[in-house]
Amino acid sequence: MSALSSLPEILQPKDEDIQMMLSAGVHTGTRNSDSMMTDYIWRRRNDGVHILNIGKTWEKLVLAARIIVAIENPEDVIAISARPYGMRAVLKFANYTGSNSIAGRFTPGTFTNQITKQFREPRLLVVTDPRTDSQAVKEASYVNIPVIALCDSDSPLQHVDVAIPANNKGKYSIGLMYWLLAREVLRLRGSISRAEWEVPVDLFFHRDPEELKKTEEEQGKTEDAAVVPPAPVEYEPEIPAGEDAPVDAGLAVAPVVAGAAAGYTAPAPAADYAAGGWDADAGATGGEQW
Repeated sequence: MSALSSLPEILQPKDEDIQMMLSAGVHTGTRNSDSMMTDYIWRRRNDGVHILNIGKTWEKLVLAARIIVAIENPEDVIAISARPYGMRAVLKFANYTGSNSIAGRFTPGTFTNQITKQFREPRLLVVTDPRTDSQAVKEASYVNIPVIALCDSDSPLQHVDVAIPANNKGKYSIGLMYWLLAREVLRLRGSISRAEWEVPVDLFFHRDPEELKKTEEEQGKTEDAAVVPPAPVEYEPEIPAGEDAPVDAGLAVAPVVAGAAAGYTAPAPAADYAAGGWDADAGATGGEQW
């Protein structure tokens, strides 16, 4: 890492940072290379893919963070990404650093046409890919706006002021670079310490809507399978004391009712008025007539 000798000790990368960059494929370039990116290419593999210099990537990352911190108003910094893999990273970067973002299609005339509703006058531009975001880079050159860009081995460097050599085509590489840039900006501002940042890098990675739907469906199926219906409760019949015979479950209450009614004498049946008539009733009362 002789390329990092120019940085002070406090700005030197940790082994974890280098491992994360290698795991995300930040150093992996393309088969093609631009003549202006030759200084940032370390070597070329047997399959023709160019390998970028990780040391220079970290150097330019720290330089870009120092430039962003020099802007007094964070809202004067705009992060742009027309590439789908960088949209979520740009939004998260703007959220944590306080800057603005343009995720998706860039409207021509945003920096040059004052009549449009989307007209903006930023002081600094952060671009995900100089080739995909060429319209924004071109308009920035018209109004003298400095540009920081993530540049692959085949990226054009025209009108780019600070080129960060990195893989700008992989979702993990783009998300990690914006996460490292946001962390370094907050460290230089004094918002966070040099200790570990609590925000996970996963928040900066692109998420495919179809994969999210499949994940939600799988989780729903797993939850449905985990829910087991309660087992039916079996009630055993109660047998009163002194009785050994088994009692049917449906008639378990009958012996109890019979025991409670022991010693009770049923009343005599009422007189049958339909058979005896009023004469029988009058004879029972002493033969009085009306």
